[in-house]
Amino acid sequence: MSKAISQVPFAVNEPVRNYEPGSPEVKSLLDTYKKMWNEKVEVPMYIGNQEVKTDKKVRIESPQDHQHDLGFYYAGDMSHVDAAIEAALAAKKQWNALGWEQRASIFLKAADLLAGPYRDKLNAATMIGQGKNVHQAEIDSACELIDFLRFNVEFMTEMYAEQPVSSEGIWNRSEYRPLEGFCFAVTPFNFTAIAGNLPSCMAMMGNVVVWKPSHSQVYSAKVIMELFKEAGLPDGVINVIYTDGAQTAEKILSHPDFAGLHFTGSTTVFQGMWKMIGDNIHKYKTYPRIVGETGGKDFVMVHPSADATAVATALVRGAFEYQGQKCSAASRAYVPKSLWADVKKVMGEQLASIKVGTPEDTSNFVNAVIHRGSFDKCKKYIDNAKNDADAEVIFGGTYDDSVGYFVQPTVIEVSNPHYASMEEEIFGPILTVYVYEDEKWQKH
Repeated sequence: MSKAISQVPFAVNEPVRNYEPGSPEVKSLLDTYKKMWNEKVEVPMYIGNQEVKTDKKVRIESPQDHQHDLGFYYAGDMSHVDAAIEAALAAKKQWNALGWEQRASIFLKAADLLAGPYRDKLNAATMIGQGKNVHQAEIDSACELIDFLRFNVEFMTEMYAEQPVSSEGIWNRSEYRPLEGFCFAVTPFNFTAIAGNLPSCMAMMGNVVVWKPSHSQVYSAKVIMELFKEAGLPDGVINVIYTDGAQTAEKILSHPDFAGLHFTGSTTVFQGMWKMIGDNIHKYKTYPRIVGETGGKDFVMVHPSADATAVATALVRGAFEYQGQKCSAASRAYVPKSLWADVKKVMGEQLASIKVGTPEDTSNFVNAVIHRGSFDKCKKYIDNAKNDADAEVIFGGTYDDSVGYFVQPTVIEVSNPHYASMEEEIFGPILTVYVYEDEKWQKH
């Protein structure tokens, strides 16, 4: 055991690369992209010290070319959920006994590897598998995950350093220990950084984890596990399964050793899991910790004093970066009548300059939506707006799934503030605008 009082390196944000046309960093990334595009990836589950393969192979497709054969992942069943729980619990004692400095060093090493030799690989996997352009991939799968790993180490030491006040003759001390059982991480497709952070931040604090990534994010999940393993993460600390979501939740959330949930995804799914935890509370050895971040219907409320160009830019960038597939995306806007003509004009100019296509062409700002279900949902809302009397498609409104799941950035103007696309989460490149009378700005 270390006899030193260690101080971790001061965390700073990872610099974001610009990927200017013709630059060495663009060439390096695109070379990696092309190499990975032409390979056939095989994605196992990671349970204990095993890379688990099953008889059920599920094809991995790329949103920008659903006919291209990327490879496959091995899907598991409930026996693999049991095995992952057992592997996590088996690794717990040794992982818990490891000094916090050793745990920190593993994840700091992972950050350094990601900033270096893994950067192109994880960015390319995110571009190929999740349809992100080069800039969205860089700020997400590279920089944000690097920042999570480094800052989480710093936050961990700050937490451990926080100690109670002692009275004279008394030394009050607080010691922090991991949760008593295993933790469950459920991660979404839209941010590789979130996928890497949710299991790793729990593991960093000494917990053991069963991680279920989105089936639309398995390619980059594989690279994340390769990264963690090369950084020195012991077997069984983070176990990765590709299993049915509802059945997995039911099995894990009824297990006596379930101790914590870290979730990002659908509001409805999270509410269902929270209810299940409540229903099972009498089964658990401890009270589980629950952390969840879910979706919504983000809005932009524009005041009559706003600058029209700034508003237009904010709406275009906010609504259409990563095809609107963010819980933070601007999906509805309330714009005053006095500004609307100018805002609309600038939006039209900016949208006319946006290119839609594959991430391999780094000049494309908008890429494909994640899968067939998302494409069909966007198509439904666009078609409805074209046919409804209280809605008008003023920009975009086209889509094409012949090669990939491409939806043109679409702006719908409505006369009804309660129109469906003003109130229902779409999670695609569709912005709905309601124009209000200036004097009624507080009402909306």
